[in-house]
Amino acid sequence: MPATTAPSAKPASEAAQPKPVRNSDRRRAAKLYIASSKLYEKAEFEEALRGYEQAAKLDPENRDYPLAANVARSHAVTALIQAAAKARSRLDETAARAALARALELDPENSQLQAHLIELGDDALRGQARPLYEARVDTEGAAVQLAPATGVHSFHLRSDQRQMIQQVFKAYGIEATVDESVRATSTRLDVDNVSFARAAGILGMLTQSFYVALDAHRALVVRDNRENRTQYTREEYETIYLSGLSKEDLTDVSNLAKQLFEVHMEAVEPGSETITVRAPHRTLEAFNATLSGLLDGRSQVILDVKIIQLAHNSTRNTGLKPPQNVSAFNVYTEEQSILNANQALVQQIISSGLASAGDTLKIIGILLASGQVSGASMLTNGVAIFGGGLTASALAPGSLSMNFNLNSSESRELDEIRLRVGDGEDASLKSGTKYPIQTASYSSLGTSLPSIAGLTGAGNSSTLASLAASYGIGSGVSNFPQVQYEDLGLTLKATPRVLRGGEVALKIDMKIDALAGSSINGNPILSNRAFSGVVTIKQGETVEVVNEVDENESRALSGVPGLSEIPGLNNLAGNDAQKNFATLLVLFTPHVVRGAQAAGHSPMMRIERGESRH
Repeated sequence: MPATTAPSAKPASEAAQPKPVRNSDRRRAAKLYIASSKLYEKAEFEEALRGYEQAAKLDPENRDYPLAANVARSHAVTALIQAAAKARSRLDETAARAALARALELDPENSQLQAHLIELGDDALRGQARPLYEARVDTEGAAVQLAPATGVHSFHLRSDQRQMIQQVFKAYGIEATVDESVRATSTRLDVDNVSFARAAGILGMLTQSFYVALDAHRALVVRDNRENRTQYTREEYETIYLSGLSKEDLTDVSNLAKQLFEVHMEAVEPGSETITVRAPHRTLEAFNATLSGLLDGRSQVILDVKIIQLAHNSTRNTGLKPPQNVSAFNVYTEEQSILNANQALVQQIISSGLASAGDTLKIIGILLASGQVSGASMLTNGVAIFGGGLTASALAPGSLSMNFNLNSSESRELDEIRLRVGDGEDASLKSGTKYPIQTASYSSLGTSLPSIAGLTGAGNSSTLASLAASYGIGSGVSNFPQVQYEDLGLTLKATPRVLRGGEVALKIDMKIDALAGSSINGNPILSNRAFSGVVTIKQGETVEVVNEVDENESRALSGVPGLSEIPGLNNLAGNDAQKNFATLLVLFTPHVVRGAQAAGHSPMMRIERGESRH
């Protein structure tokens, strides 16, 4: 057989290179991106997510597609979390579980999703109605409950009320003891296929009575009035643990129990965070259910806070600065003044042969060139000489300068904070520094202290001497300052309130503290600005709460009066301009991650009363 050569392996660099994107795939990806963006604007986030992911597969080189997919995924998960919160508030655990399961498929690593899954698991553990603090509690002396026979019975009786009560109870295996307060009037009862609970309820309304269980098969029936209810109704004691509530909250809970449910309050213990109540069994169940709904149904809001700071500083110094003054003097007088002030130098110049004794101008020129002449300030700059002889005069203009300088600086800062707070709770945010301000100082009143060996003096130990010296003992007056730190910068306090329609009412208190730039007695003066208000927005929308603009501008013009004000010539004059611009922008975006109630209003019932006229 002829030998076959194996194909040579391609280099790893060539094998790792991705295939080029075809133009048809690139066009198709662009169409998918546009269509998905339209779905995103309609809040159809999951459909938009699928379109973005398909576009990213068709055109991997375009980085906008995966970024858009991440944004759509985040919004889709947030919408599912909100839907789950609304379902939980309607006690629809199936819908809540389905929404969270779908959100988990889209983003398994979402931290907010994990928290809601834990809350859903807590709801599953709570399962059935129970005391607020525990699913099952150990009880002592539990309330006696009747154990009637199951099944239904029919009754067609016409007799006095006492005998009728005994016959109906006996049909279900209950021995009834009728109190004398129940009237023995004749009554008729016709019912078919009723249980014990239904029969006892009808019988109670018919005979105006109620029963109290003595044991599982015996009951006492008495007339239904306020005195008998107070005397015969059994009450239960219950201790409710309300950990985490303040003393004021415990007081509100006790007022709720006493005023709304008419529960007898036995004890309120703020230290152990418990209340002990006494009431009938059904009243306690209703009170526990109401209190559980109030505490567990509290809404939670995530506040996305963005603080944007922009600053721009500009300084410009341009133009020609002409001489501001001109000096006139007599040339002969100035020459004699220079020669008289520098006689020693003049003799050296003449003796060395650099100039003759009568050549005054040459001698003065050599003196000026040496730089060691005193009293020649008029001649150091250029001069204009006019006249002759003893009347020769000169003009000495001031200095001339030309400036062409520009300094510009710009800074941008973005702080993005996320806060999770409960409905009605305060969330505080501080951005800035702490500035130390000396409020007082303590010093020893005398310049010297009495020498006490081992205390103010060194004694027999050199360590004591060094310790006393470090505190200034025996060496002079010791000063101990007292410093108080003040917050400088931005302080924000937000309190969200979730409304029934799904909106969030946001109460905002803002304060800006800064140094004023001056001081009194060495203490700096602080300037502050404060803002307080309430804004109502929809969840997921962004509101601009603070927009502070600080702008200042200064301009100085240096030139010849009159000429500097002529258009065109003023550009040649010295122009010193400073411009500072600063902007502070605070944005809030609330997200309701746990709603206490479904959107909308509860149905209302109107009762109209009228008078009948004959």
